[in-house]
Amino acid sequence: MRKIPLKLRSKLSKDPYYKKCCRGSEGSCDGRITWEHAFIYAGTQIQEGWAIVPLCEYHHAVGKYQDGGDLNKDLNQFIALSRALDEELKKFPRKDWTRIKAYLMQKFQ
Repeated sequence: MRKIPLKLRSKLSKDPYYKKCCRGSEGSCDGRITWEHAFIYAGTQIQEGWAIVPLCEYHHAVGKYQDGGDLNKDLNQFIALSRALDEELKKFPRKDWTRIKAYLMQKFQ
């Protein structure tokens, strides 16, 4: 697991979106806010704002909820992709983003 680069971390920490759990509407949040890398590309985590989602400890299954929370990787990826612009996805051409989006949209919409 790579650390988020300082420049990106600074940018995200100023964005109000990253101050609360993106799954907060489910009503089961608990713990501090953490940031999860939703996608891996070529063996490393994608270090882009759209690919990092803010989650409470419960929804990230970390901290006091380690291995016992409600981590839902597909839902986190759906949330991340819903924020991504097509131009941003072009930086990662070896992923079939169209197929991934179609699968996740069918599952969550």
